[in-house]
Amino acid sequence: MDWKSSRIEALLEQALVEDEAAGDATTNVTIDPDLGAAASIIARQEMVVAGLGAVPRLLEIFARLDGRPQARTRFEVISHPEMFDGVRVHEGQVLAVIRHNARVLLSCERVILNLMQHLSGIATLTRRYVDAIQGTHAHVLDTRKTVPGLRVLEKYAVLCGGGTNHRLDLASGILIKNNHISLGGGLPVVLPRALELRKKGQRVQVEVRSSQELEQALEYGAEAILLDNMTPEEVKRALDRIKLETRWIPTEASGGIVLENIRSYAETGVDFISVGALTHSAKAADISMSITAESN
Repeated sequence: MDWKSSRIEALLEQALVEDEAAGDATTNVTIDPDLGAAASIIARQEMVVAGLGAVPRLLEIFARLDGRPQARTRFEVISHPEMFDGVRVHEGQVLAVIRHNARVLLSCERVILNLMQHLSGIATLTRRYVDAIQGTHAHVLDTRKTVPGLRVLEKYAVLCGGGTNHRLDLASGILIKNNHISLGGGLPVVLPRALELRKKGQRVQVEVRSSQELEQALEYGAEAILLDNMTPEEVKRALDRIKLETRWIPTEASGGIVLENIRSYAETGVDFISVGALTHSAKAADISMSITAESN
C-alpha cells in the first residue's frame, strides 16, 4: 500500500479533520504542551494486522494540519521486524510503539485506532474465509460492497487477509448483470455489443442464475461466468456444462455464501468465490492504545 498516494492522503487527512484532531479541547487544557510520551498499540484478540503503515503517515499529516512546534517534533514508530500488515498475531501482542509529543498522541489516538480496528477486522475475517477453503482450487474475492470513500483501504485489508480483489470500481471491468440484460434488450443484444465495444484487455463476464441463462451466455460468447445465488449442487452442474466448451472460461460463485458453506462451494471446482461480508459485515478488531509519559 502506498500510504503517500494522493487518494490515501486525502482519506487520512479527512479522518483527522472530521475528528477536529488539531483542536482537541480536552487535551489542550489538561496536558503540558512539551510532555513526551510513548504509546503502545496492543492487539486484544487473535487477529490479522492491517493499517500499521498508516500510523506514521497520519502523524505526518497531523503535523501539517496542526502547525504547532510540538506537532512537528521528531517521532518514532517502532515495531518488531516480524510485525507488519498481513501478519497473524495473538492476544496481548504489541503491534507498535510510538514515541512522540503526548498531546499529538492523544489527539490522534482515536483516528489511529478506528482505522486499524476496521482494517484489521476485515483482514481477520478474510483470513477465516481463506482458511476455510484451504487446499481447494478456489480463491476468495471481495466485492464493491464497501463503505463509501474507504474502498481502496478496505480492499487493501482483504489482500492483507489473503483474499483477492475483484474489480475496484465500475470502470475496472465489464460484468453484465440482470438489470443490464433486461434494460439493454436481452443477452443476445447486450453481450455481442459488449464484446464489440469493450476496451482492449477487458474480459466480458456475465452473471447467470439458471441453466437456461448459462446456455445463452455460452452461446453468445461470454468470457467469464458468475454463477449467482446457486446451491453448491447447481454450481457443480453448471461447471460440468462449462467444461464441455473448447475454451477455458473462468467461473465465480456468488450470493448467500458464508463461512459455514463456503467450502462446499470451493469443492465444486469453481475458480473464484465472492463474499460481500468481507467488507460490509466485518467486526472491528479489538485493538487498544496505552500511553505513558516519558521524560524529555
